[in-house]
Amino acid sequence: MTNKIKVLYVDDEHLNVLLFEMNFSKKFDVLTGKNGLEGLNLLNKNPDIKVVISDMRMPKMNGLEFINKARENFSDKKYFILTGFDITPEIREALENRIILKYFMKPFNMREIEGAIYEVV
Repeated sequence: MTNKIKVLYVDDEHLNVLLFEMNFSKKFDVLTGKNGLEGLNLLNKNPDIKVVISDMRMPKMNGLEFINKARENFSDKKYFILTGFDITPEIREALENRIILKYFMKPFNMREIEGAIYEVV
């Protein structure tokens, strides 16, 4: 059996983390963090993470701030943002500059996220 793709999901909302784990842990090796700092620690400890999906709105460090920090040391990862709101100029700019590959709307569409992960890995 091949190793599952390792995916890091960062979200401050516990329910979203549980839903993500329930929906994706059969197909992917899912790691989760509650905030950007936890996300950065997990990236340091797990160099085999291939895909990072972060919620946009989090306290202290928003999703794009976390991704920009993560990219300084982990530019080889594929980054996505998840938002419950319409696309913002900040998210649009991150897409145009290829900081993130795509953004997903909440509630998340499992097929869309799964397809995007397989597409980039």
